Formats: sequence, C-alpha cells, structure tokens
Amino acid sequence: MPTSPEENPNPNKVKSSAPARKRRLSLSDVWYNKDTQALKQLVLQMRAQSVSNSTTPPSESELSDIQTLTLDDPEPTRFSSAPDCINVLSDKLLLSVLSKVPEKQHFSNLLVCKRWCKLSGKLVRSIKLLDWEFLESGRLSYRFPGLIDIDLVRACVKSRRNSGIVMSHKLVSVHLDSGFINGGFVRKYGFLGKEVVDGGVKVLVEGCANLRRIVLMNASEEGLSYLGEKCETLQEMELHFCDDFALKGLSSCRNLQILKLVGCIDGLYNSMISDIGLTILAQGCKRLLKLELVGCEGSYDGIKAIGQCCLMLEELILYDQRMDGGWLSALSYCSNLKTLKLQCCKVLDSSPGPDEHLGSCSTLEELHLQQCQLRDTQGVRALFLVCGTVRELVFGDCWGLDNTIFAAASVCRSLRFLSLEGCSLLTTEGLDLVVQSWKELERLKVVSCNNITDSEITPELATLFSVLKELKWRPDSRSFLSSDLEGTGIGQKGGRSLRRK
Repeated sequence: MPTSPEENPNPNKVKSSAPARKRRLSLSDVWYNKDTQALKQLVLQMRAQSVSNSTTPPSESELSDIQTLTLDDPEPTRFSSAPDCINVLSDKLLLSVLSKVPEKQHFSNLLVCKRWCKLSGKLVRSIKLLDWEFLESGRLSYRFPGLIDIDLVRACVKSRRNSGIVMSHKLVSVHLDSGFINGGFVRKYGFLGKEVVDGGVKVLVEGCANLRRIVLMNASEEGLSYLGEKCETLQEMELHFCDDFALKGLSSCRNLQILKLVGCIDGLYNSMISDIGLTILAQGCKRLLKLELVGCEGSYDGIKAIGQCCLMLEELILYDQRMDGGWLSALSYCSNLKTLKLQCCKVLDSSPGPDEHLGSCSTLEELHLQQCQLRDTQGVRALFLVCGTVRELVFGDCWGLDNTIFAAASVCRSLRFLSLEGCSLLTTEGLDLVVQSWKELERLKVVSCNNITDSEITPELATLFSVLKELKWRPDSRSFLSSDLEGTGIGQKGGRSLRRK
C-alpha cells in the first residue's frame, strides 16, 4: 500500500525532538582517523596547560598559540576556566583572608596557583630545611620572606634523599649514609664545611632579616658575627657541633636571650666545649635569660664565669653534663638563678669538696632531676646543700633514688611542691620520713612508684594528705588499674574478657 510522504513507514521508530549532541573526539579517534586539525587543537591545548603550570613567563610564540586556540576553538575545552572572582581581590585583602586560616593549611595554599604561592609564603613563620641548595639558590628567602624561625640542622648533614638510614635522638633526627659513619660517630666530611654554612647564613639573612630563632650546625666565628649584625631581632639560638673559639661570634648577637649549645651527642658527633668556650660565651652574651648545655665539658671556672657575667640568667639546663669535679660550688655565683634542670646526667659531681666550700644558690626556686643516675650519695647530698632554698623539687625516672638518697633532700626546708615519677626504689617509709619534715609542703604528686603502697600509709601521713592543697596519688599503676576494674568482672579468673569472639 503506498504511503504518503508525511506518514512514517516504521511506526516503531520515533524521531527525537532534541537534536543529537556531537560527541567530543577522544585521543584514539584523533590518532587513528588522522584528523590533522583536531590533532593540532589537542597539541595546542596541551601547550596551553603546560604554560599555565610553568613558573617561568611564556614566550611570544606560546602566547600567540594560546590566543589562536582560544579564537579558533568553536567549543570550550576542558582547560578553559570560568571567570575567577578571587582575582578581583587586592593582594592586601587576599593576604588578610589567607592569614585567618590555620597555619598548617598555609603549605597547602602554596599549591593553588602562583599568586597564592607568593602570598601564602609571606605567612609562613617557621620551617625546617632539608635541602641546602634551596637555601643557597635564594629560593628560600624569596618564597618565605616572613620567616622568624628556621632549623638548618638536617640540611647541614650530607645524605642522599632516598637514604634508608635514619639517626634518631632526643635532640635531633637526620638521614645518614653508611659511608659517613666511623667508630660510632659521623665523619667530619659527613657535615657541610664551615665555609659552606657561613655562605648559606649570609644568603639567608639578606632575605630574612627578621629572624628571632635559628638552629645552626658547624658555623664559624665569621658566620655567627654576620648573623648577629644583620639580625638585630635574634633572641634564641641553638648551636650544634661547634668549638670554643667559634663562640666569639656570639658577641654580635646583642639581643640574644636563649641559647642552647650542643657539644657532643653519642653516636652522632663529638665536639668539645670547655671552660674556654664557656668563658668566651659568658663575656659575649651578658643578657642571657636561659642557657642549656648539652654534652659540654668544663669545670668550676666555666660555671663561675657564667654566673659572674650573665647577671640576668634565670634558668640553667645541663643535659648529659661532663663537668670536672667541684663544679657544683660555682652555682653560688649565679645570683639570679631561679631554675636548675639536670637531665640524663651519669654523675652529678664526682668531687664536690667540703661542705663549707659549697656555698648556696639563695635565689633558686625549682630543681628538676630527670633520668639521672643518683647512686652517688656524696654528689646528691652536695647538690641539695647548694639548692637548699628550692620550693619545687621534681624527680622523673631517676635511677638509684632509694630511701637513703632521698633522705638527703630533707635539708630543703622551704619545699612546697614535690613530684615523684618512676622512682621504683623509694618506699612508703622513706617518703613518710622526709615529707613529715617539710612543714610548708602544699602540693604532692606521686606517680608510678611501685614500692609505695596504700596499705603502708601511716595515720600521720594520711593527716598530712588531708591538709594539702593538691594531691595526685597514683603510686602503683597495677593497684590503680585494679580499683578501676573493680565490679566489672574483668581481670578475675573465669571473668569477662575484652577479646572479640
């Protein structure tokens, strides 16, 4: 039967009302169909993307290609972008907005675009450098001109980026190569030379003159002098692997208030700081408020020089001190010292001398002993005689602190706060005898001292506990855990278990 032109010969097929959408060519279609025009457009798109991600300005030919691509492309490509509303903001306003985000977000903001990278870099205040070349090339000060705190120690150690050897210590953690290790220490050529370090310091201070804190390694007198002259706001410094005469450069740091000297770290490096260096330090840094000596040698003369010259010194920290005998009596020259901390010391004082020559530090208020060996009764007794005016006494994980050693602390009559943590040799009886002699005691903290038990507390000691302003009593961790689990059935034979079925 003949059909009219208006009729549909196949009623099952219905024409779509919307026009068919043209599918965008894929890379395989362009390549196998040999469509030269489409291939050219694809290449230009790739070039446009590479230019937009480049850190260098595009050439004239690249700009003309991009313009041609924009004009000739009939439909928007996936690399074309909508109008950026943030671009209308001024740098000052955008910088104010970025300053409101958390500091840990600043490094993520660096990856957004070149403008954000430049602005966010101004907000970064502290950084730990890993690549020394990044400093020498000037890129560090260009990217982060607002730095006030920088750590250069890891960058001063020569090592491959993919080195699998990590040297970890409480004070520093660095990557090492096996060829640099000899006899338990890193060879000298495993660190950057003094000339290289000094050159990097000069590049740094030219771009970041507002530094307040810096951590250096193997710097010379010249480098430290230049640092002090250019960075007048420098207040805190940590200096590793230096010798006595390099400390002459610290005299240029007129506003230095906090100093940490690291002379020797077991297994990493061994540099010597003796009485000569301590005397040079004392004469050049008279405005110090806090001084920390790590692995430093010395004796009575070095500590005496510090006490006589650094009249504003309030806190002294000795970590793994290697002083000669008799140095404790020099503490009496520290006329303004308020806090003394001894950490990881194998011997306090091997030869303190007679009691009448020890003197006392009358202004001292706090004495901290952490991870020290207190087996020498004579040295511990001399320490408490010198520090007899302390009001706060802290023991943390000290070896050898038994009843006899602890009894020497009874000379501290003005004590108001006592902290005992990890002292497993001290018993309840030894604690009771000494604590009863402290009439001004207000606060007491006893944690993880397993030989002190609740069952041995005397009525007198219990009465003392009742009048204290603050009491933290957790001497035996096992009994404390048992009291918490009481009534739950956990920890008893045939009781409940936390194991999953």
